[in-house]
Amino acid sequence: MAKPSDGTGGWQPLAGVKVLDFSALLPGPFCTLALADLGADVVKVEPPGGDFAREIPFAMFRMANRNKRSIVLDLKSPSSRPIVERLAAWADISVEGFRPGVAARLGIDHQTLSTINPRLISCSISGYGQSGPERLNPGHDLNYLAAAGALSLAGHWSEPPRRSGLPIADLAAGSYAAIAILAALEERHRTGRGVALDLGMSEAAMSFTAIRHGFDLDRSTRDHLWPTNDLFETADGRQIALGIVEEKFWRGFVAAAQDIAPDLDDAAYGNEPSRRERGDALAPRMRDVMRQRDSETWMRLFAEHDVPAQRVMTPDEAARSEQAVHRQMVMEADGERHIPFPVFANGRRGAALRWTAQEVGEATDEVLSELSFRPGEIASFRSSGALGPASRKREFA
Repeated sequence: MAKPSDGTGGWQPLAGVKVLDFSALLPGPFCTLALADLGADVVKVEPPGGDFAREIPFAMFRMANRNKRSIVLDLKSPSSRPIVERLAAWADISVEGFRPGVAARLGIDHQTLSTINPRLISCSISGYGQSGPERLNPGHDLNYLAAAGALSLAGHWSEPPRRSGLPIADLAAGSYAAIAILAALEERHRTGRGVALDLGMSEAAMSFTAIRHGFDLDRSTRDHLWPTNDLFETADGRQIALGIVEEKFWRGFVAAAQDIAPDLDDAAYGNEPSRRERGDALAPRMRDVMRQRDSETWMRLFAEHDVPAQRVMTPDEAARSEQAVHRQMVMEADGERHIPFPVFANGRRGAALRWTAQEVGEATDEVLSELSFRPGEIASFRSSGALGPASRKREFA
């Protein structure tokens, strides 16, 4: 049973904003998570059996669905229609993450719901957008990154391109969706009408790619890399991320390593273009040098010489770091640690952990009662299949 956090209410600028979340997995839930953390009332509509993310064996579902209320609704059942219509009238925002055409078949597309509520802002998040020859293609984060040109680019000087450990396209799409929704809310203040938003995950990822590389690049390249700006293993098996790009930071590194690597203080490495030109020799030399001391010694020396260095942390270590604790980034409820929307407002920690992710349909009766359905009507919905039989698994995706 999800319980409210004992923490403060935090910064809740979206209090009173009502969000209807039909999405699953990560892009849509990440979008509505930002809104929920900032105070919006998010009702997560799950199919019988729940969001597929509940079955994934890591923390993503619980991290992405805090501060939301879960109801179960079988959108394929005609008897669920009165509930959908009342939810549409209640909401300010609707978010869905189906392939194009599915929302219309389920009767939750913007064209249908806006006839009930012309002020409704609808956001559709799909792999490739609602139009175009690839709009119906299936996919996940990796596919969208490939389509965006992102996977042609290496992340390390001496390695071929490979995927990130984070779902960049999913998170980019969720972020852009939240921004677009907030912009649409502002526009609605002026026009009094809602809008249909159409966001493709591949396009969100392409936007991220273009910011760094533009669109003239037609090959793999190391132009965005520096041999000195990378991960380096130390004598104790830890890794340190060195952010050495500017000349002053290179000079600091050379000074920190002077006693064991005087050869680095050489004219051949005297400026950034020469270090890049000789990068295939410099990168392995730096790796050899870094392995000669443990991480604690290196971090002390780098602090003395103002070198941008950070010991690579696990998520657990990051959450317990002095910096994270000082900034009150991590909040706890039900024995779970979360990092609600990471912003300070007026000098205080913003956002709040109000409760952890609910069980499937935990708030169904509560929400239906708030929509003015009487107990007898709720019982009728349950017997008709509108709320789905308990044994039935997911049927829309």
